[in-house]
Amino acid sequence: MKGIFFAFISILVITLLIPLFIISSCEMQAPQRHDGVREEIRESDLIIHVFNHETKEIMELYLEEYITQVLVAEMPASFEMEALKAQAVAARTYAIWRESTHGKAGHPSHPGASVCTSHAHCQEWLSMEEIQNRHGKAWMENYWDKIQEAVESTTGIIMTYNMQPIEPLYHSTSGGKTENSEDVFASAQPYLRSVSSPYEERSPVLVDQKKITMDAFINGLRSRDRDFTIDRRNAASQINILEKNQGGSISKIQIGNKTFTGSQIRQTFDLRSSDFTITVSGNTVTFSTRGYGHGVGMSQWGANGMAEQGSDFQEILKHYYQGVTFSKLTSNRSE
Repeated sequence: MKGIFFAFISILVITLLIPLFIISSCEMQAPQRHDGVREEIRESDLIIHVFNHETKEIMELYLEEYITQVLVAEMPASFEMEALKAQAVAARTYAIWRESTHGKAGHPSHPGASVCTSHAHCQEWLSMEEIQNRHGKAWMENYWDKIQEAVESTTGIIMTYNMQPIEPLYHSTSGGKTENSEDVFASAQPYLRSVSSPYEERSPVLVDQKKITMDAFINGLRSRDRDFTIDRRNAASQINILEKNQGGSISKIQIGNKTFTGSQIRQTFDLRSSDFTITVSGNTVTFSTRGYGHGVGMSQWGANGMAEQGSDFQEILKHYYQGVTFSKLTSNRSE
């Protein structure tokens, strides 16, 4: 029965996923580099197309090479190894999710390439020249091997849910609790549920303040809704948080005569998160925020905190992405 089951799953995956990749179904252990443990399967021939925002060209990159250079751009190399491994798996899963969603046609924003090099749209990626210029020789000597190890020790591993690659959203710092996907983005995903993220104390962006003038505050809100009005003399009494999401960010806030979402306020004033308070003192408006980013999926500083507490990358990922399975890519290319 077990053999029949896995044969069925294999046929299903080959049918549903992109032709270049096959997912081996199972709850698996990460390939190890020590003697006496099973060898890795080579996935070095898997190629993806990446739109380079700097050169405006579409690059053909080996998947694992791409992930290595994404990892450098997306997470500090000083982080714990297990946190780096978790980020490598998340970045790889994101690339495969994009490939399976858009295929050869690519994303509408960059036809012919499923992913790009901008963190504002996909995942940030740096060329080797950019990495060396940004970090310098000493960094390369101290950290490059560590980055490569994090990628190589998780080669080909991605996260799936119901045998499909997940959309593994991640962010810098949640502020103590992540958000449900539907509270921030359009759709509810069963694996993107609000969970605690208690080990973020060392994040330099856990708390932040931003001060602006009352004129900038009013003009910013009028740029979003031209009918906005507020009594300057009693502005503090006209700011009321109406609803919060499960993760703690603001869902609805009443300011003056209008109701806004927390995301709208964050975007308008370029705040670090939608988990904020507003205080008014004289002509100064102060935003106090907790966390940095959209708050959905894996908190990178939370992941590092979990690693410091002894969690491995699988435990980290299973915490932030509920109900996922670890699967492995193999090449469907002819040798």
